[in-house]
Amino acid sequence: MNIYVDYDDCLCETARYFSELIKELFSLDIPYEKIRYFNLQKSFSLSDEDYEKMMIQAHKAESLLSYKETPGAVQTINGWIDKGHDVKIITGRPFSAYEASREWLNQHGLERVEMFCLNKYGRDNFIKGSTFSLELEDYYKMHFDYAVEDSPHAFKFFEHLPDLKVLVFDRPWNQECNFPTQNYKRCAGWEAISSLVK
Repeated sequence: MNIYVDYDDCLCETARYFSELIKELFSLDIPYEKIRYFNLQKSFSLSDEDYEKMMIQAHKAESLLSYKETPGAVQTINGWIDKGHDVKIITGRPFSAYEASREWLNQHGLERVEMFCLNKYGRDNFIKGSTFSLELEDYYKMHFDYAVEDSPHAFKFFEHLPDLKVLVFDRPWNQECNFPTQNYKRCAGWEAISSLVK
């Protein structure tokens, strides 16, 4: 089987990091549980300038390497690979974050997983001239049987795969979203995700 896995808030606890970062940068106390929108600028009520400052800080190598693993992610993914499944990480991070992101994967035992940077969210505004390693036309040539994703904004990238089973990682910002088809299942964590991939 071919399995798509998103990086942030599926593999690692990115939003929890941001919750601490805005406290440090702007003295804002917005706990992870109160992050209601995938759009962090909206969730944190930041100006364009402060949002850019936050995103640049969060994409520095030392920041990216400090993100904590989402419990069960590494074990589950390595289990899939051991069974012969092909797992690809498709992240919305810009290619400038590739090296540190790849290092994080290697440090956490995911050396065998391929990673691609796809411009899912049009975030070129915070790192000027951002590039991505996967073009949309090449992404649409890929086939996946399962996808692990937390962002409702990424669901549009699955429309070309009518049989794809999308395992939606349960997060505060996707509580009110409507799933496009019956193939979408909300999962509380990696244990639930693992039980559905058969």
